[in-house]
Amino acid sequence: MELITHTWHWAVSGFLIGMIMLTLNYFGKVFGMSSNLRSLCSMTGIGKKIAFFDWDWKSQRWNLAVVAGAMLGGFVAVHFLSDASNVDLNPKTIEQLTAMGIEAPNGKLLPDALFGNAIFQSPKMIAILIIGGILIGFGSRYAGGCTSGHAISGLSNLQLPSLKAVMGFFIGGLIMAHFILPLIF
Repeated sequence: MELITHTWHWAVSGFLIGMIMLTLNYFGKVFGMSSNLRSLCSMTGIGKKIAFFDWDWKSQRWNLAVVAGAMLGGFVAVHFLSDASNVDLNPKTIEQLTAMGIEAPNGKLLPDALFGNAIFQSPKMIAILIIGGILIGFGSRYAGGCTSGHAISGLSNLQLPSLKAVMGFFIGGLIMAHFILPLIF
């Protein structure tokens, strides 16, 4: 159990992701999580009113299984395989979080101030969640896919638009972490 509960070396995870991508490429499949929202909406029949959702969602059933597996896997990992004792945050990161009023995770993977149930009692945090969700939804559609679709699938297929999108994701993440997050907190 200790082998799977501790953080894996990047080379092991990277190799496994690479093998999955080779398998998907072999079968002519393209991986991405945000496209599943389109499938879920199409399942409801809304395609009769909105042309974007009028497509054969049954051809993407395998991708819906990926979403279900990710949710089940996340649940199992958090509740049965989680061991945060080997997660070590940089002391400078802890100082920066403290300066923003966010306590260190202290043996947890994520700080409660950002990921605990108490955020649903704060109007400010609810507004941040709603605005962030809208921006992520708009951004993933505008970019033609999400981070997993572009960074994993698109780059493994050597697609130039995916390289541009991933560069934008990283630049946006740096801007958010260094400039916008301190303004919010």
